[in-house]
Amino acid sequence: MATKDDIITLPNPHLRQRSKKVGLVTPEIKRVIEAMASATLDWEDSRQHEVAVALAAVQIDVPLRIVIIRNNFEDKKDRTFTTFINPVITKYEGEMEEDYEGCLSITSLYGKVPRYSKIRIKALNANGKEFRMNAEGFMARLLQHEVDHNNGVVFIDHIKDMPEAFFRLTDEGKLEPLIYEKEVKDNANLWE
Repeated sequence: MATKDDIITLPNPHLRQRSKKVGLVTPEIKRVIEAMASATLDWEDSRQHEVAVALAAVQIDVPLRIVIIRNNFEDKKDRTFTTFINPVITKYEGEMEEDYEGCLSITSLYGKVPRYSKIRIKALNANGKEFRMNAEGFMARLLQHEVDHNNGVVFIDHIKDMPEAFFRLTDEGKLEPLIYEKEVKDNANLWE
């Protein structure tokens, strides 16, 4: 079983590389999906104030276009996920909205990231069948974040020139602003 220690974090350069398309959904692909869920839940179990809601395969150092999204963000007891293989956002809609994002591959750093409020997406499920869905709000944000991972983009790349957009999670579970010039701008762990 994969654990939180299998999740790679910046400055690992693999997080900035594009993932490959999945050809066939084989037993090996299903094992990758199981490992992703296992690592995500183990990470969550190690955190006091955070819920693990999604993961891209590249985050466990498997450069394939696979994403898992938690089925119920509100209930930590529901430890099930929906799988998106080769997800493609087919349409961006709605308003651009800023909200907080974190990432299992960027330790304790959060950002206020602009994203579209609605998207349309198509993907294959864990059995290789194509499905399409419309997503809005938090789900639309999550899917944009995870599809970015497939393209070698992490959320901080969207806010690199926005000094007021970076935050740290305190031990009390509160977000406090980071000092951009000192902690973010030239931090070799964050930028290539």
